[in-house]
Amino acid sequence: MTMKLRLSLDPSKLRVLYTGLSAIFILAGAYFAIGYARGSYRLTQDGFVEESGLLSANSSPTGAQVLIDDKLITATDDTIYLDPGTYQIKITKDGYTPWEKTISIEKELVAQTNALLFPSAPSLTPLTFTGAANVSPSPNGQNIIYYTDSASTKSKNGLYVLELSGNFLPLQKNSQHIAEDVPSWNLKEASFIWSPDNSQVLVSANGHNVLLSVDREQQLNALADVGIRRKQILSQWEEEMYLIERQFLAKFPEEIIQYATQSAKNVYISPDKKKLLYTAREQYSLPDDIIPPIPATNTQPEERTLQADGVYVYDSEEDKNFRVGTKDNSEDAASKPQKQLLATDLFNQTPLNLNSSPSAFVRLQATTSAQTAKTFQDYQVSLYTNSFQWLPDSNHLINSSTDTIKIMEYDSTNNTTIYSGQFAEDFTYPWPDGSKLMILTAFSPNSPTNLYAVELKR
Repeated sequence: MTMKLRLSLDPSKLRVLYTGLSAIFILAGAYFAIGYARGSYRLTQDGFVEESGLLSANSSPTGAQVLIDDKLITATDDTIYLDPGTYQIKITKDGYTPWEKTISIEKELVAQTNALLFPSAPSLTPLTFTGAANVSPSPNGQNIIYYTDSASTKSKNGLYVLELSGNFLPLQKNSQHIAEDVPSWNLKEASFIWSPDNSQVLVSANGHNVLLSVDREQQLNALADVGIRRKQILSQWEEEMYLIERQFLAKFPEEIIQYATQSAKNVYISPDKKKLLYTAREQYSLPDDIIPPIPATNTQPEERTLQADGVYVYDSEEDKNFRVGTKDNSEDAASKPQKQLLATDLFNQTPLNLNSSPSAFVRLQATTSAQTAKTFQDYQVSLYTNSFQWLPDSNHLINSSTDTIKIMEYDSTNNTTIYSGQFAEDFTYPWPDGSKLMILTAFSPNSPTNLYAVELKR
């Protein structure tokens, strides 16, 4: 006798079983995928290996070679899984200066190169052709006022404002003639003070004081003299600058605010308002862990024991402090004034105002018009107080000295020579989008000094 046995299961129970098994596989796959993406595992010829980190090798421009410990690995932009440890990363591209940095890779964290490559032979483009003297940048870095007396006709001599747009036009078409020259004013030696909103310039020349709008042409002799109101105007501008500074400094940790306002000099906030460039007055130790530690921070060595005259950058996002140089103590540098912050009362809940404390807003005013203009310029632009300036990306610093201009990362790495040659009055200034540097120079004894752009991008 043959017996047939049949095993039957309830279809609803089968569906529950299949659903449970599917959920387990999905969860396991998700867990593994997340771990793989984070670097907890990576696939090798020996199978999956635990505890790796990631290097995001990115650059501008892209398509550069990535060498790790002198071995060509890939091209930017790419993500590479590496065992935790320290690696020498080099990024190269034909026609550009190489980028190199020692980077620590940590388990399950992503380290980024963010390599900005500069042309090894940057081109020079003239921005002016009829001469440029007495150059003064605006506080927001969008315009420059200058004087020329070498135009083809006398009516074209005088004051110009150069608009620093993204794509500049040649032949001075970005320059707006705002005032015809008046020989008795001696505009070549005039003092300029920009308003905080960048819309006006107070021009003081040979006993005259006038307010010029920067968006149209005006007749100097037809403008009302504001000499009687000069002190009041500058006090109002100083109050505006104080309120702006107070707003930006409030975003930094309390310990840093206290040091910046009481024990530092030449303090300049980065364009993204997240970093401080400053010079230490005396030896001081910054506390550790001012803010709670965050993952995947800059792994370059920092310095929290400050030395007198050391120039530093503090990063408020990562609580890192890097030494970038030393204050120039030469005889010429000693004559330069020092910028002092205005918002020294940041811990007071109520800010000062001109009506209640008029005497509080004359700190930048001096005994002469020229000295006052200098203190305002020093406050607004770091060009005049030391050799370091922020590049607009807030990740690089311009470092200019006699006949040499360099750009370095804010952690003092990749100090790259951009330009080597003569430039007048140590003047160098970045284009708002960081694509160019401006210098003031003349290439022959018989030609006037003009503004030129040193191209940083191709």
